[in-house]
Amino acid sequence: MEFDWAGETPKFLMLMYGLIAFVAVVGGLLLLLDVVPAWFARRREAQLVAASASGAPLPRRRKPREGLFALFFLLPTLLFLTIGLVVPAIRTTLLSFMNRDGSGWVGLENYGWMFSEGSIIRVLTNTLTWVILVPLVATAFGLIYAVLVDKARFEAVAKSLIFLPMAISFVGAAIIWKFVYAYRGEGDQIGLLNQIVVSLGGEPKQWLLESPLNTFLLIVIMIWIQAGFAMVVLSAAIKAIPADIIEAARLDGTTPWQMFWQITMPSIRPALIVVVVTISIATLKVFDIVRTATNGNYDTSVIANEMYNQAFRYQETGRGSALAVFLFVLVLPLVIYQIRNLRQQREG
Repeated sequence: MEFDWAGETPKFLMLMYGLIAFVAVVGGLLLLLDVVPAWFARRREAQLVAASASGAPLPRRRKPREGLFALFFLLPTLLFLTIGLVVPAIRTTLLSFMNRDGSGWVGLENYGWMFSEGSIIRVLTNTLTWVILVPLVATAFGLIYAVLVDKARFEAVAKSLIFLPMAISFVGAAIIWKFVYAYRGEGDQIGLLNQIVVSLGGEPKQWLLESPLNTFLLIVIMIWIQAGFAMVVLSAAIKAIPADIIEAARLDGTTPWQMFWQITMPSIRPALIVVVVTISIATLKVFDIVRTATNGNYDTSVIANEMYNQAFRYQETGRGSALAVFLFVLVLPLVIYQIRNLRQQREG
């Protein structure tokens, strides 16, 4: 089969235009961040040399207008944030008070539908279950693992094994676990879970079809991914505990259990808060796992998945926007708390 160069010309042109745009943007940034400051530095050096040679007084260095420089570099970021975040957020909020096609004002009708429709209440309940279980269980597993492998012989290898799921996308993780939960009738099972059940004398099941068990099985996927993140952060916090504190506690005859609760836990409390809040935010926005594993069917849908369904599958723009705003309202307090917590840590 011969390659049709003429037919592929538009694609090559698009590629060329993309490369030109990339070079122009990168070149412009390099010019701003490197060439321009270097030119001013050379100019200042030449002025100093000329003044020194002529015996004239050295020119005074003008105070840098830090505010203008900061504004200059922040303007592109502020512009992109406004276009990509602020404007869509305002538009989504307005659409949440309108009908399905955004042509009429319906007030709080979409929010009333959210808390009165049985299927949506189920979605909210599922999301609450995710937010309660995933941060607590993932953090607990990460903490236990970090404590157990701390200063062990093969610590690096042990940490790598539990951190590996973090390198997998949510979609990839969901596909892997779909094979774990796979069901093949009454014959040979390819799913690991069903194979274990059969080997123990049980009957294979369609795990992802049984509610509410399927929701908990999907939660396991998220815990499997996030436990590695919790372990890395908490392990770093444990290693940052001053050695003299640990040594003094051991000299006082502190047992390992007392060491954990009285020394380790208070010392890593800020890291624990960061891990729990970060995982909570990620869990509230979970979409990929549910979408890939069950498509939100069989009572497994969550807010992000239902928001997508309402806005893009059912063309209910108002309802989808209302779910998006509600999700934003749920995430916002966690973000504010995280920012305040980090600020207190810096000030402390």
